[in-house]
Amino acid sequence: MLKKLCLSLFLSIGLGYPSEAQFVKEYKIDGRTDVDLVQLEFTSYKSTTQLKRIKSQDLLYIHGHLAKSNILPDFKYSFQKNSVKASLIHKNIESDNLGKTITSKLFFSESDFEHSWDLGLVSNYLYDLDFNLGMGKADFDLSQLPISNFKVKSASADVTIRYGSESPNQVQMDTLLVTLNMGSVELQNANFTNSKKIILEVNYGNIDLNFSEGMPAGCQVIAAVGGGTIFLKLPPETNPVKIKMKTTPMCRTSLPKYLKALDRETFVTKGYNSSDPRLLELVLDVGVGSVTVE
Repeated sequence: MLKKLCLSLFLSIGLGYPSEAQFVKEYKIDGRTDVDLVQLEFTSYKSTTQLKRIKSQDLLYIHGHLAKSNILPDFKYSFQKNSVKASLIHKNIESDNLGKTITSKLFFSESDFEHSWDLGLVSNYLYDLDFNLGMGKADFDLSQLPISNFKVKSASADVTIRYGSESPNQVQMDTLLVTLNMGSVELQNANFTNSKKIILEVNYGNIDLNFSEGMPAGCQVIAAVGGGTIFLKLPPETNPVKIKMKTTPMCRTSLPKYLKALDRETFVTKGYNSSDPRLLELVLDVGVGSVTVE
């Protein structure tokens, strides 16, 4: 009997049988003609999160698969003049610390993230989005979505921001902000954000920042890594770009030959003009690691 019990436990662990059942939670806010702006605060932990445009009459739709052993999310919303303010809070019941975060990042797989969230937005409302993710993985497809602000904070996560259908932001974004304690940030077609400011900060990890073309308007970018790497893909050299490097002797740098040095820290493209309203200004800051610019 003992041998059978041990064998059963071994098979359950080895084959990855789920030890806890999952259940579904859905939230939505019906569309209204008197609403222009949707403000969303989204907080979760140990989760995979996906966001994309959907075709719907709702101004916000959220679908979650959750582990029953954890506390339930708290979803609220209220209408204020021509806007709606919504929040979904699913807080971690465990204490987070740097040691646990690093251990989790090294030894946990995507299947260990206990929850998954799918968020659907529509094209006919302006969105102000604020995400606070404990640990996990996030994929944000911002195609065909008017977004005024986009912020992501996380203890440990891999975050991808992209434009799957290559449809840029139709409004000017004020700020795109991603701050991670540990993990990676990948921002594809960064010019599609149409953002005034882009701030990417990672204590330990990597930043992959890609500009397929120049910005439609001036933009200030800060990409900072304490320990790790930054990879920057510049737009064509005819676009006005200025780069300031803030590195240490423990950081290796690689720059394309066509960049012109204004001083030991500052480099510009052939299309640089300090008064150009489309000027892309970047600050690249790495303590220990490498910076590669192409």
